[in-house]
Amino acid sequence: MERIAWVTDSTGTLDEDLSMNEHVYVVPMVVIIDGKEYEDGVDLLPEELYRRMREEKINATTSQPSVGRFHALYKELEKDYDRIIAVHLSGELSGTVSASRQAGQMVTIPVDVFDTLLISFPMILILKRLMQYMNEGLSIEEAFAKTRMYADNHETYVVIGSLDQLHRSGRLTNTQYILGSLLSFKPIISIENGLLQTKSKPRNLKKAEKLIFSDLHRSDETGKVKECTILYGEMLEEALRWKKRISEECPHIISHISPLGSAIGVHTGEQTIGLSWFHED
Repeated sequence: MERIAWVTDSTGTLDEDLSMNEHVYVVPMVVIIDGKEYEDGVDLLPEELYRRMREEKINATTSQPSVGRFHALYKELEKDYDRIIAVHLSGELSGTVSASRQAGQMVTIPVDVFDTLLISFPMILILKRLMQYMNEGLSIEEAFAKTRMYADNHETYVVIGSLDQLHRSGRLTNTQYILGSLLSFKPIISIENGLLQTKSKPRNLKKAEKLIFSDLHRSDETGKVKECTILYGEMLEEALRWKKRISEECPHIISHISPLGSAIGVHTGEQTIGLSWFHED
């Protein structure tokens, strides 16, 4: 069998299984705070980022890993592996996919890059599904095709916690910021074709939760939802409450809880929570 190295980026938080897998490598995103660069998950953890957001009102933004960073890793991996498979966040939201592909063209080992068109832990679930297909003996082409179908059958809804942070990070115009502040809405953002779209603008978190769980129940009626993921900034207590609600209302659905990394938290803020699920074949 081929010796495969699996590569992803730090916008997705690895679960325990992948954290223990010696063949999985994570390339950190770059968080820039007041001109200084930090590596997401290496020298900047989410709790430190959120603390500085609250106390220092920092000016933060993000950048994808450089082609050179990927190239250095791929050159090292080609010594011990036959193939590299890289799974990344949406190429519509970041240049990470492009940087990974460019680096792959600079090494002799085959490098196959999969654009999940997603972010965070849903991206990690795509990685695990692709690993499953490869372990079952599918060719790289077959595995990519089946994984693409799985990835495209998803729903992700996130309640943005901080219009202030979205505004500071440049993801919200002045007009949108002023209107949002005046109306005090909690926008629900969905991910469609790799892009962020505004699904609705409820006035508070309670109404946002009602809308999101209504969508979950609608999907659950098809009988094709097997698991879901609760995504959060610093709202662990709220995330646990959502998990309890899912276990009570949809006991057959396995629910995961996954924190958002620093590179995502820069744009969404600490008071962010969302839900993502896939429709199985």
